[in-house]
Amino acid sequence: MKSLRTWFESGSPWVWLSAGAVSLCLIAVFGLIYLIAVNGLPHFWPARIAEIDYRDADGARQILIGEIVDRELKTGADRASGGEAQVLMKLGNRDIYGLDFRWVSERGITRIEYPREIIAVEREEWGNLYGYLAGVEEGGRRVVSADDPIAELGARLGRRHELKARISHIEKDLIGGVNYEMENLRLRQRRLELDGVKDPGSFAAIRDSQKALEAEYERLNGDLAKLNEDIGRDGIVVRVAGGQEVKLPVAKVIRVYQPNRMSVAEKLGHYVEKIGEFVSGDPREANTEGGIFPAIFGTVLMVLIMAIVVTPFGVLAAVYLREYAKQGLFTRIIRIAVNNLAGVPSIVYGVFGLGFFVYFVGGTIDRWFFPEALPAPTFGTGGLLWCSVTLALLTVPVVIVATEEGLARIPSEFREGSYALGATKAETLWRIVLPMASPAIMTGLILAVARAAGEVAPLMMVGVVKLAPSLGLDGSFPYLHLDRKIMHLGFHIYDVGFQSPNVEAARPLVYATALLLVLVIVALNLTAIRIRNRLREKYRAAEY
Repeated sequence: MKSLRTWFESGSPWVWLSAGAVSLCLIAVFGLIYLIAVNGLPHFWPARIAEIDYRDADGARQILIGEIVDRELKTGADRASGGEAQVLMKLGNRDIYGLDFRWVSERGITRIEYPREIIAVEREEWGNLYGYLAGVEEGGRRVVSADDPIAELGARLGRRHELKARISHIEKDLIGGVNYEMENLRLRQRRLELDGVKDPGSFAAIRDSQKALEAEYERLNGDLAKLNEDIGRDGIVVRVAGGQEVKLPVAKVIRVYQPNRMSVAEKLGHYVEKIGEFVSGDPREANTEGGIFPAIFGTVLMVLIMAIVVTPFGVLAAVYLREYAKQGLFTRIIRIAVNNLAGVPSIVYGVFGLGFFVYFVGGTIDRWFFPEALPAPTFGTGGLLWCSVTLALLTVPVVIVATEEGLARIPSEFREGSYALGATKAETLWRIVLPMASPAIMTGLILAVARAAGEVAPLMMVGVVKLAPSLGLDGSFPYLHLDRKIMHLGFHIYDVGFQSPNVEAARPLVYATALLLVLVIVALNLTAIRIRNRLREKYRAAEY
């Protein structure tokens, strides 16, 4: 009994208890990441496509072509007695069947084969198309390739990708730039009218620029029409289940592959290509297909701007409370208020950001600086700036508390030595105290980034949208467009998971996007941690 009391008094049980709690937390975190990865990453692997001979409950025979993605017992079936099971098939061909997925009873399956000739056609819309390649068309005329029709189609797909890249460059970069300049000219002309300018020369210069831009627009539009006509030349004919032939323009095809014929190396190459497209591409099909690059870009850009905003305000507030404010009742009340702000639900910050930042501050900015754009709002609507500022307000208590703790740990001898050498209080703070407290400041910033990157509720009110046509940072002046709406990974997960009309198709993308969000947060945090560790090594003397 005495030895047990001695063991407790030594503190060892609490050390082991803490170590156990940390271990459980790590297991939970890595288990969650594993669960997300297992459910999300297989989505990009080219699964085998089955051809099934199926008879329904009425005895009618059907031929089904698709991927077998799941298997389960029917509701009420007894697993121990080998109850009737059913399989979930991804049939694709949504424009033909009206649905992507279908449950079929295993009892009705009389034959399952995996023909090597089956192709999967990944399209820009309507999801995948499964069937057999019946032919390739050029200008409406069937082109027969005796050697390898897949190779013939591959050459035309390569041409399609080249033309698509040129079309995208004209639409997004060139025509987009012309439209942007036209809008700027319109606003400049409106501004002159509001200012009462009567000089005909000012308006003439604007009209000349508008005519030049209109001519450039017509030229680009002509080039675009030629490219669209050229890309619409080719087509493919696919024979789907049941023998029906479907004609599809190559312009709407992204890739065609034969997963039943692919080797492991070919599947691995396809897998890497699909993940690269997911990370770098634009979304399509109501965000259930394609990539999520705009959401990644919007999340990272918003967090960086938030960090730039929250750090100086949080540090200044902490310096005032610790170094300048008289320590008394009022200061204690302020600290209590700061700690309470950290526990306020995030949606409350969203409501405040909408009412104060968007409607009040943004509306005032529009009236003072952008009257020519009214009644269309510039900053009086949700955008990148208000998302970042709202999150900065949400996370500033974390930075204040962490910075105060860092300032409190710095020994008074450093301040006194600086004063003895003739430095003022401001110089001591700037050259001695703040550099030594920088690891604590970075700790606060790490916590702020971790919370801000995963927030969704407030952002839905102040600027995050389902689909943003333009990025917040591009090559058009002023390059950083704080007034633009953005996409966000957290909102993308919510939208795809709960607003998608095609739940089964969207589920793997929810897991894949969630995994990517975790990786983005980890990357941001690791960057900040590395900076903090370097600062800690540089100012290690502050710990003694």
